[in-house]
Amino acid sequence: MTTARKNTLVMIMAGGKGSRLSPLTCHRSKPAVPFGGRYRIIDFVLTNFLNSGYRQIYVLTQYMASSLIKHLNRNWHISGFGQFIEVVPAQKRVGEFWYRGTADSVFQNLNLIRDSGADTVAIFGGDHIYKCAVDQMEAEHHANRADLTVAAFPVPQHEAHQFGVIDVDGDGRVIGFLEKPENPPSIPGRPGWTLVSMGNYFFRAKALTDVLQSESQRSDSKMDFGGDIVPRLVETGARVFTYDFAKNVVPGEPSNAEPYWRDVGTLDSYFQANMDLRSRLPALNVYNRDWRIRTAQRDYPPARFVRSHESAGGVDIHDSLVCEGSIVASARLTDALIGYDSYIHAGCDVEDSVILSGCDVGANSRLRRVLFDKNCKIDRNTVMGYDEEADRKRFPFVTESGIIVLPTGTHVPSEGPIQLAHDIEELLRKDPDTKDMMEEFSERYTISDVRRHSYISSGPRYQRYAGIFDDDDDGNDGDVE
Repeated sequence: MTTARKNTLVMIMAGGKGSRLSPLTCHRSKPAVPFGGRYRIIDFVLTNFLNSGYRQIYVLTQYMASSLIKHLNRNWHISGFGQFIEVVPAQKRVGEFWYRGTADSVFQNLNLIRDSGADTVAIFGGDHIYKCAVDQMEAEHHANRADLTVAAFPVPQHEAHQFGVIDVDGDGRVIGFLEKPENPPSIPGRPGWTLVSMGNYFFRAKALTDVLQSESQRSDSKMDFGGDIVPRLVETGARVFTYDFAKNVVPGEPSNAEPYWRDVGTLDSYFQANMDLRSRLPALNVYNRDWRIRTAQRDYPPARFVRSHESAGGVDIHDSLVCEGSIVASARLTDALIGYDSYIHAGCDVEDSVILSGCDVGANSRLRRVLFDKNCKIDRNTVMGYDEEADRKRFPFVTESGIIVLPTGTHVPSEGPIQLAHDIEELLRKDPDTKDMMEEFSERYTISDVRRHSYISSGPRYQRYAGIFDDDDDGNDGDVE
């Protein structure tokens, strides 16, 4: 490990709710949301730091942190003197209030920075999907003798109004920070392109502590990095530079690899980022053995693809991903991502869909453009995604583009009202982001028995194979030897 990285403290902001990802975030924070069938969103930023050589990492949590903390405590361990990944819950250290903004999460934990004696502090978000050799950004930060370096991503100028935009001079020094401007500035020398902030920063430690203490005294400050801290440093003449993420070189990547960064801030963008992984040439390469994406190591058996019966047809799969422990029996998958410990029964046709772990899709069901959270059960002969008008009447959560989203633990019969898991239904009714939709659908769903919890897998571990020739109601007979 270089001296620079030894003297650098990392703080991952992982307390965000991710309101636009509801109902996936009614019971977990955005960084804890599953991704790609076997990962969590937080795994990507932690992977970037560990693979880049950083070993002193704090993860700052707040909203619905239980799922995230379990994942970190069980799966993210490093050993060695002075090396750690530690969870830091919100503690109200400076007053009777929780974190008021992104910068406030760091301000309320300035004691960790002071105690570490670090010269440099990396502050990154924990809710984006990307790969980055972080040490290259820090090297440029020191080369520029910067007080602050902001990671930036080039986007077409006509799309930049959706983001926080960075205005720079010819040397990459920040001269302005604009929040979702109508007329975003272009990059010097690159007409038609604009730099947008990725929400990732390297600070000189003293510059960070000084500006946070100063900003905390302002009554009009929201204590937000993008809205307050970065503009304040630019206004006061601090040395603020950008790091162009597009020039980052991840070890093991092809020389012509395009930079990949996704905010996954909406259900549609989250769905598309998952679908990116199962494309023929995925833009996000998870097969790079020099840059392994670290996550939980589960003890499930390999995925299995079988005929449900001696007389049944085989499995037909096109451009899809199926994770460990899952079974696909005499079914058809097209452009689908199936998470671990799931079961796709005989005669099913699943197209353009993301199904997370622990789900069970009953025999002869037809699914198109669906997004299932964990542990959902779909009865046999169910049809979803073929009649948008009917789907919007039956399912409370359908995106603007028509993707049907099921909360974790949902049971869908072939006809009639869906059944929500009792523990999740209560959260959805109380969540400000979902309560209006729940009120609208109050007469159109049922609630499970208290013995059925959303965290119980509906997957294949305790079930037998389903055959398309079975006569039973649940479709779970028809053994395959």
